[in-house]
Formats: sequence, structure tokens, C-alpha cells
Amino acid sequence: MNTKKQILVVGSSRGIGAEILKYFSDSGHDVIGVSRSKSHGCEWIEADISTSAGIAHVLNKIGQRPIDTLLFTGGTWEEYGFMKNFDFLKTSDNETRNIMSVNVIAPIEITKGLAKNLSLSSNPRAVYLGALSGLEHMVSVQVAYASSKFALRGAIQSLRVALKKEGIGFTVINPGNVATEEVLLDIEEGRFKEQTPIPISDIISAIEWILGVSSSVEVADINLIQK
Repeated sequence: MNTKKQILVVGSSRGIGAEILKYFSDSGHDVIGVSRSKSHGCEWIEADISTSAGIAHVLNKIGQRPIDTLLFTGGTWEEYGFMKNFDFLKTSDNETRNIMSVNVIAPIEITKGLAKNLSLSSNPRAVYLGALSGLEHMVSVQVAYASSKFALRGAIQSLRVALKKEGIGFTVINPGNVATEEVLLDIEEGRFKEQTPIPISDIISAIEWILGVSSSVEVADINLIQK
């Protein structure tokens, strides 16, 4: 992928999103980051995408600019999600609504708002970070989170149809646990069982490959499973 691209990373201030932003920025692309806390090494748009006002602010800041690639890495889960003491019955209504707002509504509304921007690219791509728990027969006890990742996959399948004339390629990457600082610390301190998480470099390699295929190819789900 040698052509300089205009790349928008949603959820860019930490974890997988921050690493993706840094990689593409260091590779010479023009990168815009969207997050609540400061994103470095890019044009930063401060926004809370769990709200309609936050999404509108993002779209207003982008304006009519062409966007080659939308990378939606933002996501949230239950307060004690992924931990041994998680209890679905103790989750709150507010948690569930916030998870759906960030993981489902935001990607739909941001994609809809950027459809014209993406259509200006010669090979527009929209890539979303899902999860293995959003796949059939791989759900977890985190009902809201797993449901949101199922819903994300359904939304992207529908967007592929609804925005067919815009020529956007839609992909959901569904990984297991990824080796972010937070995950590595959780493993070290015993909150997660002993395991080898997926290197962030593998996520980046998958994105690089997606962005490098021709505009005649649609890449649907990519599932990355820990050995």
C-alpha cells in the first residue's frame, strides 16, 4: 500500500486504536483520530461517540473531505467484563445502553454520515473491530457486549447492501484477546487465565492486506483465533 491515504480512526487514544493510528501515521498517511481523550500524532477530533451530539461533531469536523479508509476501533463493555467476578445479573441498564450506543449505533451513524466522503475515494474501505463473541456458538456471559458485536456484524452486512452504489468495501475483524497493555496486565495479575493473546501487529497486517486488495474485491469477516 504505497499510495498516501486519508484515514479516519475512531477510538484512537489507547489500546488497539492508538497502535493502529501510530502505525499508519508513521507510514506517511494523513490520519485523523477520534476519541474523548487526546490522540497523538494525528489531527485529533475530540468527541464522545456515545452521544448524537458527539457523532454530529465528528461529521461536522470532517466536512466534505474525501476519506479513503474508515477504521472503527472504538468499543466498550461491561464494567467487570472479561473478569472472573463478572455477574450479568449485576449489570445496569445504563451499561447496556452505553454499550449499544458505542458499539452499534455509533458505527452505523458515523458510516452513514461519511458515505459521501468515502465514495470520493478510488478504493474506499470501512473496517470495524468486532469480537469472537459476536460469532455463532462463541458467545460469552457478557450479554450486552456479545449482543452488540452480533449486531455490529448485522449492521455491516446491511450497510454493504444499503451503500452498494457508493462502492465501499466493508469488513469486520473479529479477534480473540489482543495483546494490549491492559490485556497483558490482566493476564499478569491473574484477572485473565494464562494465554497468548493476539499481537496487535497481526491486526495491523490484516488491515494492511484489506486496504491493499483491488476495488473489485469485497472482504467480509476476518476471524482471528488464539491458538
